Amino acid sequence: MASYQRLKDSVAMITGASSGIGKAIAIEMAREGASVVINYHKTSEGAEDALAQIEAFGGKGIIVKADVSKEEDVKQMFDKTLEAFGKLDILVNNSGRQVDAPFLEMTLDEWEAVISTNLTSQFICSNLAARQFVKQAEANPSQEANAIGKIICMSSVHDMIPWAGHVNYAASKGGVLMFMKSIAQELAPLKIRVNAISPGAIKTPINKEVWSDPEKMPALMDLIPYKRIGKPEDVAKLAVWLSSDESDYITGEAIYIDGGMMLYPEFADNG
Repeated sequence: MASYQRLKDSVAMITGASSGIGKAIAIEMAREGASVVINYHKTSEGAEDALAQIEAFGGKGIIVKADVSKEEDVKQMFDKTLEAFGKLDILVNNSGRQVDAPFLEMTLDEWEAVISTNLTSQFICSNLAARQFVKQAEANPSQEANAIGKIICMSSVHDMIPWAGHVNYAASKGGVLMFMKSIAQELAPLKIRVNAISPGAIKTPINKEVWSDPEKMPALMDLIPYKRIGKPEDVAKLAVWLSSDESDYITGEAIYIDGGMMLYPEFADNG
């Protein structure tokens, strides 16, 4: 696989990087020259596999266990990052969770579990990252035009598409979208870029029940005009580009990577 070292000398923190999209982003960013912080919450096997792959092609990384919905855990993760690499340049808020239930049956615990992981964690991590970016810029003033730090918020097509039976998830992603835009507006004068990636159906453990079942796949394909499910690597390549100087004039944008799902294919022959 080609590598252009677009993130050379950068340090990237990826939350929820032990599987799926986060793991692919960690590997791809390391391939592009970044030293990566591979965060996981419960089991370390996926994080260890990601680091092994990274080290096999000469990349650098560390593994940090942290519950990113808890501020003390996140502070410790930042401390370990700075201890290992001395700085931070890129934050990818990737940690996500689904706890599904019909609205009339959903409990407050189920609501709060998803909101805390999907939305509150992005506030905690982004707040600490932005502070670190500013601190680094003040310590090393430069006349360069490029950003002093980059934040990517992982959202979903469900930041725009309602999703019955998943109200906590959809609400969290709608919150991520406006959170991203609001801090992007506030942080742009400081030369901190903030963007979101909003994936559609991606082949990850969170939706394995669908893509691993041949009987369920046709219904999913009806929602995807491009007629294939996405791969974590598709999202990883976009994350690299958004973190590189190639996208330096982009901030406050959500990029939908969904094979056309946001085109509302139900209306293709029913207008």
